[in-house]
Amino acid sequence: MIDARGLSCPQPVLLVQRFVKANKPELVEVVVDHEAAVQNITRYANSQGYCVDKAADGDDTKLTLRK
Repeated sequence: MIDARGLSCPQPVLLVQRFVKANKPELVEVVVDHEAAVQNITRYANSQGYCVDKAADGDDTKLTLRK
């Protein structure tokens, strides 16, 4: 799981990009704490062929990226 809470944009999406490029996973879980990160990661994930599920948990959002 990638914990990108507390990071300002574009750091959360850059973490996800590096992880995806290095590992080519079928499943990635990411936790973020602001809407801009949710939107940026969702756009990137969709461009790479991932479906994104979102689950809010208080101020945090867990994104599950699946191929």
